[in-house]
Amino acid sequence: MNILAIETATSACALGLGIDKRHEVRVLDHGRRHTEVLAVGIKELLDEMGLRARDLERVVVDVGPGLFTGLRVGVATAIGLGEGLGCPLVGVSSLELLAHGARLAGVHATVVAAVDARRGEVFAQTFRVGDQDVVALGSPVVTTARSVVIEWATNGAPVVFTGDGVERYQRDFAAVPNATIFEQLVPSLEAALALGEERDPSERVVPLYLREADAVANFTTRERHP
Repeated sequence: MNILAIETATSACALGLGIDKRHEVRVLDHGRRHTEVLAVGIKELLDEMGLRARDLERVVVDVGPGLFTGLRVGVATAIGLGEGLGCPLVGVSSLELLAHGARLAGVHATVVAAVDARRGEVFAQTFRVGDQDVVALGSPVVTTARSVVIEWATNGAPVVFTGDGVERYQRDFAAVPNATIFEQLVPSLEAALALGEERDPSERVVPLYLREADAVANFTTRERHP
């Protein structure tokens, strides 16, 4: 199956392309320039792999949670491809991709995936990562690194932290004595390709924001505090 994976939930913009068992993944940019690089990157990747857009059989896209503008660009691009090509879409979350990425790297543990949410916050979710499966132990939430650190330091149970939210607040997360950090700055494109192939197509793909856009929040703050 020819599958394109689109990742724009974090400050990085990345792609994956699967042709049967052959996978190619690449990070296009780390500077939050999703609008500028995504469409060009898709064309270049297809050309290099000898495919045309109409050869795609499925598109998988990270629906978040993540940064507002990046999510809009990625999801809109996926929907456009789906409608233009008659191609099924699969939506996956940034946090589950981090958990599945840890499993692919051989991590078998309780994993807390954290995406940098800016404003001093992270999007976080806890998973049980086993040899064969990944099970969510709760819903994704907006919280602070300090809250996560206090919870697990108090808990005392072994835990693995991963994601660019952990990198952003690494000093805090590294202070938890019962924790290990698995470095993973971009949600796994290999995991996205695997999940995109095994899951049923999504009836509707929409961004998972968890909170209002930064622009709206900033405007509201200015209105309250002129």
